[in-house]
Amino acid sequence: MVEMNAGCPEAKRTGPDARGAALGRALRLAARLGICGLLMAWIFHAIFMFEALQVADPAEWAGLSRTARWEFAWTHGPIQLASMLSHVNGGALLGSFLLMGLILLAGVARWRRVLAAGGLPLSWSRAIEISLVAHFFNSFLLGSAGGDVLRAIYAARETHHRKTEAVVTVFVDRILGLWALLLLGCGMMLPNLPLIRVHPQRQLLCLVVLGMTVACTGVVWAALRGGVTRGWGGARGLLRRFPKGPALERSLDACREFGRSPGFAPRVVGLSMVLNALCILQVQVLAWGLGMPLAPVLTALLVPVITAIIAIPVTPSGLGIRENLFVYLLCTPVVGINATSALSLSLLAYAGSLAWSLVGGVVYLTFRRRHHLSEVAVAGARDSEGG
Repeated sequence: MVEMNAGCPEAKRTGPDARGAALGRALRLAARLGICGLLMAWIFHAIFMFEALQVADPAEWAGLSRTARWEFAWTHGPIQLASMLSHVNGGALLGSFLLMGLILLAGVARWRRVLAAGGLPLSWSRAIEISLVAHFFNSFLLGSAGGDVLRAIYAARETHHRKTEAVVTVFVDRILGLWALLLLGCGMMLPNLPLIRVHPQRQLLCLVVLGMTVACTGVVWAALRGGVTRGWGGARGLLRRFPKGPALERSLDACREFGRSPGFAPRVVGLSMVLNALCILQVQVLAWGLGMPLAPVLTALLVPVITAIIAIPVTPSGLGIRENLFVYLLCTPVVGINATSALSLSLLAYAGSLAWSLVGGVVYLTFRRRHHLSEVAVAGARDSEGG
């Protein structure tokens, strides 16, 4: 929550500082891509080996070396996965695409609500445009912060006299959306308690989500209600000693203005719940299209839990982590879904998001000159890689 200079990208470093910063970004990029690659390779290999066991002759399989088994798996496994993906109902694919569009529209409505509460109105057309472009960057930059950085800078450009407040709207929109997601996940643990009790791994993930909910609740309270700086006068003086201290103080003041707005948080959380319900419905529609026996009440637990976990910026757009979690949580005897179906469900859900990212890419290429989006995108990409 710091003030951004949207009009002037940060000054270019020169000499050893520039080379060191570039090397640091390259190393972070390589590390995250490496993690993503390892996770994707792991889950695909495990599923291909499983599929190979289903089609191979047991006697021949026992006589194969490890290398021969891997070669057999990576020859026959992709065929089985492609067959599963090709049998998805076309109506389910169209429904997934349309639902993803409604999800993005609900996100725009939520952000506009936050902007309006901060006295920073933004038209529907502008908000949709920048949200589509931000979704494009969320899919192709590392982590989920790239699009948020771009939204913040763009909002600051729209309101030159209240840049801090414009940037804070993105933070408030994100933190309240995450809080609503976590609350929904916690609430859906109750009707799924029988399934959670018999699955230790699911218990661990639920504990992680509960911990994230407690932490997020503390952040929301501190941001909107004042936190420790409200009850301890010396906190303000201490805050000013930190780097960017004055900007942080102005950001906190801007956050508290939202907290003073009557009914603000419930309305934003309500819009977030609508968005979450659409996300759950998208996955459920795809499960029906694949002919999977996935109960809606379980989908309503898995989607918030998985979405909350992949919000941690470890790999690009959660790739690898999402697929492993889908397989990890669905491939249990009590659920009755095989690994290939679970992986297919994850890939198809991501495909719907990716399709709208491509729409955002077209919007970016079409309108970047008109609204100076090329400058914003460069600054956003640099901030995201630096973070």
